[in-house]
Amino acid sequence: MNGENSAFRRRLERAAEVRAVRVSGGNAQEDAELQAAEEETRQKRRKVDDAARVEYLIRDAMAQGKFDNLKYAGKPIPGLGEAYDPDWWVKGLIQREHLGGLGPKAILLRTEDAELDSRLDAQFTEKQVRDIVEDFNARVIEARRQLQGGPPVITKTRDIGVELERWRARKAAAAAAAAADVGPVPEPEIKRPWWRRIWTGTA
Repeated sequence: MNGENSAFRRRLERAAEVRAVRVSGGNAQEDAELQAAEEETRQKRRKVDDAARVEYLIRDAMAQGKFDNLKYAGKPIPGLGEAYDPDWWVKGLIQREHLGGLGPKAILLRTEDAELDSRLDAQFTEKQVRDIVEDFNARVIEARRQLQGGPPVITKTRDIGVELERWRARKAAAAAAAAADVGPVPEPEIKRPWWRRIWTGTA
């Protein structure tokens, strides 16, 4: 095998020499040698199948250390195995660059819809909850009316009554959990006036 490789290398070197002579002006015999060497090279390349070529390139890259210190080495690749999302590039850009308020309305409304419950939970009155839901619904309807291209608006409007009930239930559950963590509230100590303590002779 080594003998064949060395013979092939010598033929390639000879072909390079002949090519150099040809550039400077060679004869017919040198041209024939050059063509024969080039044809042999082409035949040798045809015998190597794609799988072997890919395997060689991978081994060569590994030997050069090109696969060392990859970003996701030993970790799952994000998004692998999930359903195809046509807006993956927009979401990835917004997430990588930490952009807020930018992008197609359809994407922004989906993000806002996912975070709406936590936003409502931060409110103190039913009027605040009602105003936020009304504003959200109005923007969803307006985005559906505008035909500016881009991804379709699939975000649904929220029923104000249902959201108010859910908000009340979450508030009650949070209050009950807080009360369970704190435990029973101790009764405040009632201090008697100083003159009554002196009269009865007790503190």
